[in-house]
Amino acid sequence: MTPVIALLGRPNVGKSTLFNRLTRSRDALVADFPGVTRDRLVGAGRLGERPFWVVDTGGMLGEDPELSGKVSAQALMAAQEADAVILVVDGRGGLTADDRSIANTLRGLGQPVWLAVNKAEHLDTELVRADFFELGLGDPWPISSSHGHGVADLLETVLAGFPDDEPAAAEEADPRPVFAVVGRPNAGKSTLINRLLGEQRLIESPLPGTTRDCVRVPVVLDGRECVLLDTAGLRRKAQVHEAIEKFSVIKTLQAIDQAQVVILMLDGELGVGEQDAHIAGQALQRGRGLVLAVNKSDTLDDAARKALRMEVRRRLPFVEFAPIEFISAKNGRGVKALTKAAFAVQHSALARTPTSELTRLLETIVAANPPPMAAGRRAKLRYAHQGGHAPPTIVIHGTQVDKLPPNYLRYLENSFREALGLVGTPVRIVTKQGENPYAGRVNALTPSQLERKHRARRRGRKLFGD
Repeated sequence: MTPVIALLGRPNVGKSTLFNRLTRSRDALVADFPGVTRDRLVGAGRLGERPFWVVDTGGMLGEDPELSGKVSAQALMAAQEADAVILVVDGRGGLTADDRSIANTLRGLGQPVWLAVNKAEHLDTELVRADFFELGLGDPWPISSSHGHGVADLLETVLAGFPDDEPAAAEEADPRPVFAVVGRPNAGKSTLINRLLGEQRLIESPLPGTTRDCVRVPVVLDGRECVLLDTAGLRRKAQVHEAIEKFSVIKTLQAIDQAQVVILMLDGELGVGEQDAHIAGQALQRGRGLVLAVNKSDTLDDAARKALRMEVRRRLPFVEFAPIEFISAKNGRGVKALTKAAFAVQHSALARTPTSELTRLLETIVAANPPPMAAGRRAKLRYAHQGGHAPPTIVIHGTQVDKLPPNYLRYLENSFREALGLVGTPVRIVTKQGENPYAGRVNALTPSQLERKHRARRRGRKLFGD
């Protein structure tokens, strides 16, 4: 089994920086103030040929009474599920009462714990280590997460306690479907993922903006393994003031890029806002499949739901192909239907269609509604083939196709989507203008043609007296 290492400690001691160092990534947000990380982050690392998993946790015993208890509970759960724990302390700040409290808690778990004294660069290592011996967790390891000093030695010691009996697997693309759950703050994204997991894996709070990182959560839905991405709530730019929140927006957009299907959470009590339209536009621009999940719908009657469905279609006409599911993430109502819709959209996004079938459909679509005239000529659409998937891309070859107007391209997109039975995914239409095979070529005249040309010239000279 690949060992799992959990990083614990009080806020702002450098756990996320160490996580990024171990995973050789920038998946964890890093800032110069405490409380950035709240949910658990899981990343893959490798030391030589030794693979391992590393879990970043939120700072325990933080100053925010609203969230510190929940963050600490998540961190302890990560420690209990891990094979080893690295307690990260601040070498420059020295030993604190919170460090003592966390160390006492970890000793009670019975897990192997290593003590990493971070931010020890340019300091006397013996003096830095001296204060932390009293925690009773063995020899403190002075390291620097930002510069990498001592990290490899610490990691090698941690992994030495685990058998290396598995050959390193070749790195392959993750075949599991990836669903990104996005939406405005406090729309119920984390609540939905916890409902799908059947446990309190992510922190839930009525305080908007609780989630800041993009959190990857493996889960089995309808008997299929997949990955859910919990993202930070996106707000209008005018309302984004903190620098860390701007980074969260970037993480959310990256999550949309990574996903095959985007589940846009709409607040049934607030209706459709401008920011919801912006998020849907981002998903459409990136060619991602889309499902609209109207949360908190258990408070709505049939008439209110009908009115809200009409509002969604009116405010989001550019994603009219996306299915709408009314759910309640809190009590689980409609969640199964949402799961089925997400898998249906994922299947449509990855659909492949033979060239012969696409060409037959193209002929039928054009016969029903021929393209308009352009500069006195009508475009001829000859054949079509699939140029890609996620989203399905249809390449149409012909003449004058570069002059097709946008409304006719939309007609082609909608017609192909309907004919192929695609659900919730955009369809991209790419046109390829056929080249004239005789362009730039001059045919050589035969001897008889040359003789006729000369006779015509002589006749002309006689007629006009030249």
